[in-house]
Amino acid sequence: MTGGGKTFDAVLHILDRQVLDVDKLPVTAVDDIELSDLPEGPFPDGTPAPVITNLVAGAVLATRMFGGRPPSSRLKRIAWRHVAELGTVLRLNIHGEDLDLLWTERWVHRHIIGRIPGGSHDPQ
Repeated sequence: MTGGGKTFDAVLHILDRQVLDVDKLPVTAVDDIELSDLPEGPFPDGTPAPVITNLVAGAVLATRMFGGRPPSSRLKRIAWRHVAELGTVLRLNIHGEDLDLLWTERWVHRHIIGRIPGGSHDPQ
């Protein structure tokens, strides 16, 4: 695959990488990628290379341990256009709060951690 004139291996350079938002805060790790439409069967000569359309993340630990695939509705997608930098981590050009990925963390913080005495502010 090519990105910005460079060729890279999606498995080596994208999968299981940490994703940071524009503020360098952790958002998720990449579990999979989605590609543009692929032809059926072998690639005919002259066929353009597939293009990454989305990073896919979600609760996949159970399926990695026990097999199978999580329902598509449980997976969250980050559009490839939001990837600003590809390195040891993937940096996004948007805030993590703008993504649906963090709703569980926000819910736990609001309904559980926030109710613990001292849980609503940083430690001193």
